[in-house]
Amino acid sequence: MSDQIKFIVEKLNKEPFKKNYNLITFDSLEPMQLLQVLNDVLAEIDPKQVVDIREEMPDQTAKRMLSLLGILKYKPPGNATDMSTFRQGLVIGSKPVIHPVLHWLLQRTNELKKRAYLARFLIKLEVPAEFLQDETVADTNKQYEELMEGFKTLHKECEQLKTSGFSIAEIRRDISAMEEEKDQLIKRVDRLKKRVETVQNHQRMFKIARQLRVEKEREEFLAQQKQEQKNQLFHAVQRLQRVQNQLKSMQHAAADAKPESLMKRLEEEIKFNSYMVSEKFPKELDNKKKEMRFLQKVVSEPAMGHSDLLELEAKINEVNTQLNQLIEKKMMRNEPIEGKLSLYKQQASIISRKKEAKAEELQEAKEKLSNLEREVSMKATQTREFDGTEVLKGDEFKRYVSKLRSKSTVFKKKHQIIAEFKAEYGLLQRTEELLKQRHENIQHQLQTIEDKKGISGYSYTQEELERVSALKSEVDEVKGRTLDGMSEMVKKLNSLVAEKKSALAPIIKELRQLRQNCQEVRGLREECLQEESRYHYTNCMIKNLEVQLQRATDEMKAYVSSDQQEKRKAIREQYAKNIAEQENLGKKLREKQKTVRESHGPNMKQAKMWRDFEQLMECKKQCFLKQQNQTSIGQVIQEGGEDRLIL
Repeated sequence: MSDQIKFIVEKLNKEPFKKNYNLITFDSLEPMQLLQVLNDVLAEIDPKQVVDIREEMPDQTAKRMLSLLGILKYKPPGNATDMSTFRQGLVIGSKPVIHPVLHWLLQRTNELKKRAYLARFLIKLEVPAEFLQDETVADTNKQYEELMEGFKTLHKECEQLKTSGFSIAEIRRDISAMEEEKDQLIKRVDRLKKRVETVQNHQRMFKIARQLRVEKEREEFLAQQKQEQKNQLFHAVQRLQRVQNQLKSMQHAAADAKPESLMKRLEEEIKFNSYMVSEKFPKELDNKKKEMRFLQKVVSEPAMGHSDLLELEAKINEVNTQLNQLIEKKMMRNEPIEGKLSLYKQQASIISRKKEAKAEELQEAKEKLSNLEREVSMKATQTREFDGTEVLKGDEFKRYVSKLRSKSTVFKKKHQIIAEFKAEYGLLQRTEELLKQRHENIQHQLQTIEDKKGISGYSYTQEELERVSALKSEVDEVKGRTLDGMSEMVKKLNSLVAEKKSALAPIIKELRQLRQNCQEVRGLREECLQEESRYHYTNCMIKNLEVQLQRATDEMKAYVSSDQQEKRKAIREQYAKNIAEQENLGKKLREKQKTVRESHGPNMKQAKMWRDFEQLMECKKQCFLKQQNQTSIGQVIQEGGEDRLIL
């Protein structure tokens, strides 16, 4: 374990971290500081992880780090139960969990940088099957996969080029060959100059050739500039079309809008903008001003030497000693009120952070909604411009809309349940983390003081004595307690409860208002989805009816027309012609079938007679050949006055 910490400290003190730690300072880091160190190492591997974890919720920090560690293929030791322990330890900044992760990351930083870079392009985005039924989505997904494969190929080629370096001897040979070629070219140019000098007016010809070359270069430049201007004109035309489509969609939306919906939308925007102006933006501005003042203070201070650092360390130790004394006094007083107040303050800060996060989510949702509305208007315009586009019919579109609504309802319910669980879990986890951190700090400081004073174990003995004395005092107090004291205690508790209720009343009131606003936003979102689906359904039905009406009109014109050519183009005439042709073809086929049935018996008999005739002729052939062979044996032939015997 010590070797592991030494390795981590050594790597953190080098480039690019420059933390200037030693074993003691690194081991005494608080959980939040240790998590920040881990986040800095992850940010060196993946620049997207540059975050101040103090401004981030603990569950979001854990989720982000676990996601990146999964991409980097980090495998925590142990089984499934250890995995849950690992996640919890990562949230609270446990040293037994963070130290192995840092050791693993710092051992292979360059390799993990490459893996994180490739993960941005090679982690495939899974698209649900129902969305792939759309042609546009399917084509985009196919193009996305092709680009991913192309990136893989290019990356492999790049790596091969990096690894396939040329040797020094080959480079020297290439340089010598190029120098020889250069000498040859110089000699050739000299010969050409001598040959040209004998020609009359060669200077004028040189000048003309130079002008020709300049004009050709200028012609190429003008052609390139012309092509760039064409591209700019094309992009400008596209932008004009997009702006015109947006204008049409906005005019259409303004024409269809109702005063009530417009008023509600304006009220929501006013509330949201007032919150952003009065609460969120001033806080961000104050934080930026504080950060700027701090940086200006740091810049204005002179450079610090070793003596200044020692003086600051002495002051820090003195302040820590005073802080420990105050903590001991507070513990001796044993006042639980402050702990409860800190808990309420923490809950209030968590609620305010959640409020800010919801405001940011609402702003992002508005931007997404505006982008989607622009895309919908563009798609609707394209659908109106291009005839013959396949659209969903009435029943199919109704089924599709009902399916989407059911899935959206189930998703909203599940998402709400998960959000409530996450909020409760984050609150409990943060409370536990603070209590553990406070306990560990106090124990560590107390142990340090005891070691310095040479009385190790004094705190444990003191705690035992206090516990025994507390038990004794409790027994004595129980014995001497009276009804008056109990009534007084009850009054104090009632007054404390009333104070807490009065302190929490404005917070609860604000929380109720926020819940009402959240419910209104949800209702408006559902209403927006319903209106959007009704709008799409109406457009599809209108398109289908227009297509059917156009077909009926064309058919009626062709059928009523006096022109025979137009009449022949009518669907009714074409169908009548096809029916007549098919009836004639069926009549011919029936006649042919009748002829085949009548001639089937005689034809079969004739075919059998022909096969018998073939067998008879084959038999005669065999008999003839056999007879020829028998007569030729022992025969005497006379040729040219000679007798020959054939055996």
